Amino acid sequence: MPRDLSAIRRQLTAAIDINSENQLLALIRSNSFLLYPLYTRKFTIGPPFHELSFGGERRCDFAWLNDDSDGPEWVLVEMEPPAMRLFNADGYAGGPLHHGIEQIRSWRRYFNENPGEKRRIFGAVANFRFILVGGTRAAWAERNASRWRIDMQENERIEIRSSGIFMDAINECEVRTEGLWSFDENPFTLPQGGLANYVETHPYLNLWRQRLT
Repeated sequence: MPRDLSAIRRQLTAAIDINSENQLLALIRSNSFLLYPLYTRKFTIGPPFHELSFGGERRCDFAWLNDDSDGPEWVLVEMEPPAMRLFNADGYAGGPLHHGIEQIRSWRRYFNENPGEKRRIFGAVANFRFILVGGTRAAWAERNASRWRIDMQENERIEIRSSGIFMDAINECEVRTEGLWSFDENPFTLPQGGLANYVETHPYLNLWRQRLT
């Protein structure tokens, strides 16, 4: 589908400049291709869903299925302000960053403690991939931030990406439009209401549901 990349770039730049998580979320919901750099499989993508709620007040901003041969991997994404301050003066994670990490930890605990809910919501899960997106690329390039980020990946399996990935998606779209054809089939992220039918009717998930029972 035709995309006004210049307009999307302007909107993305504006959201980062004013550090607006809400504007960024709205932009991604209307332009799912911005999630392209976060997908491990770039073709025949699973549609992305937004605002999945579970376990009371828990909520992830985006989620999708990676249906590879090792079993269903569900990708859960937590968004934080695109230009947030990463650390306080004492070196500890600042409010938004700390909040995002705790959110993801709460998801992991909840699904470990409630395997029935995990099956009900996602159908079948071999593993989760947790991603936190927020902060600028320049901020994460600083030495202490880079080391902290590596530690999160190695010890807590939380992948951290900067808000710059969304500009990467626009740049990629400008030079390799054929590489984003799967997103033409899923141009918008979908609400949680569509997830139940997707899970119930997906042949791959039904096969793995039997294998993982």
